[in-house]
Amino acid sequence: MKLLLKITFVLLLLPILTNAQQTLSLENCYDLVNKNYPLAKQTELLQQKSAFEIDALNKGKLPKIDLNAQGTYQSAVTGLPIPLPNVTPINKDQYRATLDVNQLVYNGGIIDANSKLKEAQTKTQQQQVTVDLYQIKTKINQLFFSVLLLQERKAILISQQDQLDSKINEVKTGVKFGAILPASEKVLEAENLKIKQQLIEIQFDKKRLLENLSSITFSKIDENTNLIQPIISNDFSTENNRPELKLFDLQNIQIDASKEIISKNNLPKINAFGQAGYGNPGLNMLDNSFQTFYILGLKANWNVFDWNKSKKDKQALSVSSAIVSTEKETFLLNNTLQLQEMENEIHKTEAVIISDSEIISLREAVVKSSDSQLKNGVITSSEYLVEFTNLYEAKTNQKLHQIQLDLAKANYQVSKGSPLTPERGN
Repeated sequence: MKLLLKITFVLLLLPILTNAQQTLSLENCYDLVNKNYPLAKQTELLQQKSAFEIDALNKGKLPKIDLNAQGTYQSAVTGLPIPLPNVTPINKDQYRATLDVNQLVYNGGIIDANSKLKEAQTKTQQQQVTVDLYQIKTKINQLFFSVLLLQERKAILISQQDQLDSKINEVKTGVKFGAILPASEKVLEAENLKIKQQLIEIQFDKKRLLENLSSITFSKIDENTNLIQPIISNDFSTENNRPELKLFDLQNIQIDASKEIISKNNLPKINAFGQAGYGNPGLNMLDNSFQTFYILGLKANWNVFDWNKSKKDKQALSVSSAIVSTEKETFLLNNTLQLQEMENEIHKTEAVIISDSEIISLREAVVKSSDSQLKNGVITSSEYLVEFTNLYEAKTNQKLHQIQLDLAKANYQVSKGSPLTPERGN
């Protein structure tokens, strides 16, 4: 019975433990956006739309079949000036039913060219979706590293709180034996309460940020989720893999496909046709009776002169291609300037972090000295608390600068279009 109760307790506790241990990486957030964001669904929808449109274009290669029927009454009909034997006048009421078939024989490959243009348009539209989704990464970075900073602040505050609790116990002992004034304990306890307030604020701030991260990734992220701090290398190579660059290339491919259609529009077009019918009169207008008939033939059409319309259309497309080239050049220029600023910010933050380590080392020495002075009654707890707080402010600043550095590196890789390296846990 006891064993059964233990098993039941473990099973009930398992979801809580699993939830408490849930982790989330930056790459996970990127993947969630690419999977769940409403805009991401357009990629597959655009592919489906293109498949239907291309299939509809290819139907133009199949024969076109029309069934026609008509009945008319004419006020006058063609007649002969003199009556002829065995020839009856044509009826004023006439009837005809026909089956018409038209088959494309040659059109210069215009259908295939339109299919290629449709494929190029679809790839361009899909790449635009990729570009729009990619731009969300910067928002994810901001939210993700803001939560990371809160996690680091919480860890520092807990460490500060533990050390402060230990110091409060020491002071209580000193007060008990009359070595330290009773007010010293109150000062430290007030500081302890202040830390508890900060921990409460961090809890609610983290919950708010994770809710925002949940909204942008369209997923449920629990407030107990632990974010994994990524390792991001200092890759300052000149290679640029931004999705916008591929978009510019696809736009030029689409323009080339449009030019190909213009060229093929000027080629001759040949169609075969046939007509089978039944009517009164038939093809023999002198036979005033219902007859069957058929017609077979070929029809060719060639627009040999279009007043340079095709030439002007191609020139307009060439200008469009030049516009795309200038947009690409402008994008690369602005992106290069942005990367230079980011690289400078990264180097500056790295230098600041080195200084942080030196400051912390000095602050620790001061706190150690103050701790000894407090025990011997040389200084008050308020004076000790000043140095103690300065030490943890220095530690907090170092973590802040480290998170700022990681955020700057992540934004740099996003701006350059490079993937992040594997990630490490806290």
